[in-house]
Amino acid sequence: MEQLTFRPVTPPEAVLARYEICHTRDLEEARQIGEKIFCANRLCSVDGRGSVDARVYYRRFGGIGIGRMSYGGAVTITPGVLDTFALIQMPIYGEERIEQGQKSVLSNSRMGTVINAHTPILINHAPNTEKLIIRVDRSLIERHCQQLLGRTLRSNIEFESSLPLDTEAGARWLRMVSWVYDSLSVDDELSPLLTAQMEAGLVNLLLTNHPHNYSSELSSDGRSLAPSFVKRVERYIEEHAHEPISIVDMAEHAGVSSRSLFTGFRRYRNTSPMLYLKEVRLRHVNEELQRLSPGSDTVTAVAFRWGFSHLGHFTTDYKRRFGESPSETLAR
Repeated sequence: MEQLTFRPVTPPEAVLARYEICHTRDLEEARQIGEKIFCANRLCSVDGRGSVDARVYYRRFGGIGIGRMSYGGAVTITPGVLDTFALIQMPIYGEERIEQGQKSVLSNSRMGTVINAHTPILINHAPNTEKLIIRVDRSLIERHCQQLLGRTLRSNIEFESSLPLDTEAGARWLRMVSWVYDSLSVDDELSPLLTAQMEAGLVNLLLTNHPHNYSSELSSDGRSLAPSFVKRVERYIEEHAHEPISIVDMAEHAGVSSRSLFTGFRRYRNTSPMLYLKEVRLRHVNEELQRLSPGSDTVTAVAFRWGFSHLGHFTTDYKRRFGESPSETLAR
């Protein structure tokens, strides 16, 4: 059976395995779990016998919830209107047919779907189908979109329903999704820094990587930056690197749009704001490790304090930056 080109370190069958919130053969219980996570809904078994074998794994961070779920048999789901969130669905295997307004999308290992807020939908879930879900608060999407545009929105954000996963853009999306699912599957505790980074990364990539009614405006080249904005954000990063900082926070502090901020850092610093933030944090870790006495603290604890959760990635970046491992710095 063909599977989603989803390549996390965590195998698909183990994704969020420690966060099972439901395993039931009762149709009504499965419906109630869907209502708790999403909204009021009608769940019907296609064979008419009312039997399912539903499994739901789910975890929230910030304004985002991620999960893995299946119903076992063929069911139809008729949710109420998704008023407060958008829903991204990507089958690991099997398929679903999503009816959204006048559009119909066959969702499978090569084609995910984005279900917009405000649009009535019908989901036909085939037998032996399991999918990844990402629930994103509408207010979070709107806040980031307004920062990228530098103005308020005049209408609701409407994404294209189809989310191709076998394209270059789809590959970018899956790399981000893989990192988030890995982190949420393995790490029981997430630092506020990492939570803010994952939240901003997912939403900004969704807005810049997947078509919607503001995409054309976002892709136009902004020329309104002055170097003072960049310097202001550099000072802000230096002073607040120990706190959760997102692109939205930086842009609001500088008084410019997120798009202008990206353009300014690329033009004047040949980097991005988040990469600049990572370099500042790496420098702080290096300075702290040099001050510590061996045995007084651990590399993991210091890295976590500065927003680095995955020790392997952190060690690679640190060694590339300073020419030695963090443990070697601590031992000196």
